[in-house]
Amino acid sequence: MKAKTLFYCTECGNETPKWQGRCPACGAWNTIVERPPERAAKKTAPVGSGVGGALNRPRPMAEVETTDALRFSTGVGELDRVLGGGAVKGSLVLVGGAPGIGKSTLMLQICDSLCRFAKVLYVSGEESERQIKLRAERLQVRGEGLYLLAETNLENLVDAVHQLQPDILIVDSIQTLYHGDVTSAPGSISQVKECTMALMQLAKGEGVTVFVIGHVNKEGSIAGPKVLEHMVDCVLYFEGERQMAYRILRAAKNRFGATNEIGVFEMGDLGLAEVPNPSEALLAGRPADAPGTCVTCVMEGVRPVLAEIQALVVPSSLGTPRRVSNGFDYSRSMLLLAVLEKRGGLMVGNCDAYLNVIGGLYLEEPAADLAAILALASSFRDRPVPHDLAAIGEVGLTGELRATSALGQRLAEVRRLGFTKCMIPRRTQGKLAVPEGLELIRVSNIREAMAALL
Repeated sequence: MKAKTLFYCTECGNETPKWQGRCPACGAWNTIVERPPERAAKKTAPVGSGVGGALNRPRPMAEVETTDALRFSTGVGELDRVLGGGAVKGSLVLVGGAPGIGKSTLMLQICDSLCRFAKVLYVSGEESERQIKLRAERLQVRGEGLYLLAETNLENLVDAVHQLQPDILIVDSIQTLYHGDVTSAPGSISQVKECTMALMQLAKGEGVTVFVIGHVNKEGSIAGPKVLEHMVDCVLYFEGERQMAYRILRAAKNRFGATNEIGVFEMGDLGLAEVPNPSEALLAGRPADAPGTCVTCVMEGVRPVLAEIQALVVPSSLGTPRRVSNGFDYSRSMLLLAVLEKRGGLMVGNCDAYLNVIGGLYLEEPAADLAAILALASSFRDRPVPHDLAAIGEVGLTGELRATSALGQRLAEVRRLGFTKCMIPRRTQGKLAVPEGLELIRVSNIREAMAALL
């Protein structure tokens, strides 16, 4: 009997019998790709059994154990913060990022502390065992309790896990693994899906904590089907430019913690070093009394982080002014420019505008609007914002300033970093505790804000 060709959506994993321009399940365009005919993979568990192969029966929720012993520290505080307080036993964690960003370096570095109390198996399909050891020596990672395996065959990997019985398994990377019963090439949709399912069975059935490294495509998302991110427990993204020293680890999905936490690292000669005080590191080297720069405070999870926003506004020599935004939402920056011209009275419509966030941060919170407005106005008028002032507030389409959440924590961080003035909206939520030595400048709209400073 002739095998039937199927088509897959790379965004949601939906199967269709024929090619279509738009996925009928998720509505994405140009995401349907062909999967060649192939044999079905061998079942790893009998019908009716659980993911671990043993028959599961319903249990009362009161009898399910939820002790703190199920979570353990990786030895890297910034990674523990993003994971929600540490790794969870039996979890499947996917770490993605651009090539050379530091994914393999971070996984090898956590082995240094994990090997002190657990047995760790590091499986690499991209490097030989000798190459891994050379990299470990460069990073000053001790090899006690660490087992290396250079393998790309999934069946051999599973056999090695059953033989060694490790507590923690690290796979570098999921795109290099292949299932022997799937005829497509390694890295294809079918291979990635089958291999991830097998690793999930290992994690859930045998209690092995699995860290999987995944490549990203040119759009910046994890390569492979979107269903891959739904199968794992945590999805961590490494962000930052390869030319910059700072790296940001962000959780896009976390079943055991919050998804708005970030971890900040600095790439050095000995690998990734934690940055426990990112605000101070990101503001290092800030120019004094320079037009077009302003500091704001954003909340990354429960951590307040100070960020410097720089702007450059110059007369345009083109019919259509050029607008560039780096680290700040482009549509949001266009909205602020329109509000600045209409409600602020600055004729920036005929000017080229460039907006940049220092340090590789990407600001998504509306609380950074006021600082962006002040930076743009400062550059347009060529008058600096006071060096000891920070600005926090959301800007509306009528130019009004709206209250922001967690303002007390933001003000405490602003004062801790040495700032003596902070511009905030006139209306705030609840009772506000002002830190000693910090002067608040309350304004109602952007006209008042510019009049008070510029």
